[in-house]
Amino acid sequence: MTRSKLFALASLLAATMLSAPAAPQQPPAAGARPPAAATPPPAGQQPQAGQPPQGGQQAGGPPPEGPPQQTEGPPWPVIMVTSVEVLRSTRAGGMDIIRARGLVTSDGWGEPHLLPITQGEPLDGVLDLIFQAHAPMGAAPLGPFMVVEAILPVENGHPYKGVRVRSSSNAVTLKTLPGYAELAAPKDDCAKCMGKYFVAKGANPPAGAAADNVLREADLPYSLRVIKPTDGVPNYGFDPNRLTLVLSEDGRIVDAAWD
Repeated sequence: MTRSKLFALASLLAATMLSAPAAPQQPPAAGARPPAAATPPPAGQQPQAGQPPQGGQQAGGPPPEGPPQQTEGPPWPVIMVTSVEVLRSTRAGGMDIIRARGLVTSDGWGEPHLLPITQGEPLDGVLDLIFQAHAPMGAAPLGPFMVVEAILPVENGHPYKGVRVRSSSNAVTLKTLPGYAELAAPKDDCAKCMGKYFVAKGANPPAGAAADNVLREADLPYSLRVIKPTDGVPNYGFDPNRLTLVLSEDGRIVDAAWD
């Protein structure tokens, strides 16, 4: 039986139960006493057979389940767009399919989608989109970037001559439809940056530091917060696309997270 038939059958049964008239209650006979309220057994005495235990929960039954914990937060732009493609179909009146690929900071992201921000016919003929996904509820540990993908169908006869997809750190524009545009992924996702020396833009690495033990700020094209041993933290607003690095006195990374 298909899911739609099951849903229709369940709806019919529910409607039948809701529409069935309730049985009228008979008034008590004249002079009859109302039923006495059940009194709990004395302490240490088991309830009699057929008598439910106090508290409304049947003995041996499973404990009540609480609401499911939410693991994903509101939608945020993904950290980077890597490619935009438009596929054109001529069947059934025709349609353009916009396909975007990008990166997120961990596997805690979900439901990637493309959000149009263009209203009406754009003057430059470019459809503007934001590549979003539902971000994690809290800070995410370091790890390799995860690839995500989203598609958006556009009906035939649209006025667009190009498509631009934006992320939190970059944008990729496709100027010919149909077509394909691609951008190189960042050099470093900081998955293995713990213990390395952090080198700010314009600075030089420590003398004697090996090249593979150095993390350069120039190789991190996204939002960055660096906390040195003498720095305070004036606020702790959450940003799932911001990399926070905590440095030791000698400039090494001793703690890091996407928060």
